[in-house]
Amino acid sequence: MSADSQSDHGFDLFNPTEEHDALRRMVRDFVSSEVEPQAMASDREEKFNRELFRQLGELDLLGITVPDEAGGAGFDATAAVIAHEEISASDPGFALAYLAHSMLFVNNFYQNSNDEQRARWLPKSLNGDWVGGMCMSEPGVGTDVLGMTTKAERDGDNYIINGRKMWITNGGLEAGVSGDIFLVYAKTGGNRISSFIVEKDRPGFSLGEKIGDKLGCRSSFTAGLVFEDCVVPASNRLGEEGDSMMHMMANLEIERLTLAAMSLGIAKRCLQVMVRYASEREAFGQPINRFGQIQRYIGESYAKYAAARAYTYNTARMMSIGATGGRVDSDGCKLFAAQMGKEVADNAIQVLGGFGYVGEYVVERLWRDAKLIEIGGGTIEAHQKNITKDLTRSMEELLD
Repeated sequence: MSADSQSDHGFDLFNPTEEHDALRRMVRDFVSSEVEPQAMASDREEKFNRELFRQLGELDLLGITVPDEAGGAGFDATAAVIAHEEISASDPGFALAYLAHSMLFVNNFYQNSNDEQRARWLPKSLNGDWVGGMCMSEPGVGTDVLGMTTKAERDGDNYIINGRKMWITNGGLEAGVSGDIFLVYAKTGGNRISSFIVEKDRPGFSLGEKIGDKLGCRSSFTAGLVFEDCVVPASNRLGEEGDSMMHMMANLEIERLTLAAMSLGIAKRCLQVMVRYASEREAFGQPINRFGQIQRYIGESYAKYAAARAYTYNTARMMSIGATGGRVDSDGCKLFAAQMGKEVADNAIQVLGGFGYVGEYVVERLWRDAKLIEIGGGTIEAHQKNITKDLTRSMEELLD
């Protein structure tokens, strides 16, 4: 029985409702017809496919976790995992651009905005007219969030933002063109962190350098952004001053869950390629899947993929969008899935030999893309630290 089929025993972890099953089929069809044909070229040309992105808006995927009364799809964390898993099986770079918009910008914005702000900025963010992103990392600051130096100082009815952000997915859409709208974290008064909506035409905001020649995820555009006396109305602030550390922590949980889902998609595709190749390629007069070395690569890859998939979907099942308290498992499934995805991609290259090392069979691209998930959205070392901290503080509750 397929892992995607309805269980004969009732509950299906991976498609818990008919709506989830329909979503998976819709996204899978879209990936097959629209994403896959352009994936290789977008990677080689380091090109973000904006027209394809707009189609995500037509499918109501850009606001997948936004309630339907606000114009979104009204889905849960499981649905977000489904969408990211399916897209990443073809083009993880495009999936990363989707994640940066739908999770880091749209979901984060919706959870922490008021009705007036939603009316101003949600419609074009949901239909794909605008491409958004989130600005947290800086040239000298990654995991150490409180070390950020970008500041927003109150000046009457405005804030003046000064600083630089780095490694921003969707920071640019093409050479010389920034993304359309950003959720920007900055310090307001000491170490208190606040967040602001900054549109691309704000005075003092500009696109910095394009970060090119990346190892992987080349079909998403990564850039630095510059804020030099950038004037932002106080009405662009989300919540009260100093509220946004909690905003950030809550959104990191769904971010890390969907990054884990990207690793699932990568691993699934690599498994499909290596299993098919091993059954067709012959050596010494028989298919190579008869050899123990190859069986080890395939068997261990599948077992680790299945374990990561169950962990990720079970974490999604228990996650409440916008709430905190699930960090140990959102970190845990990303920690495990990130390393699993890279290992399975590496195994696929080994099974394919020379053919795995070139672009024809896709796995070399997926191997390059897989590495990012060990770094982006929190390094594996940060997850190890967080899990240890949370277990030490609440061991009886978490290990009950």
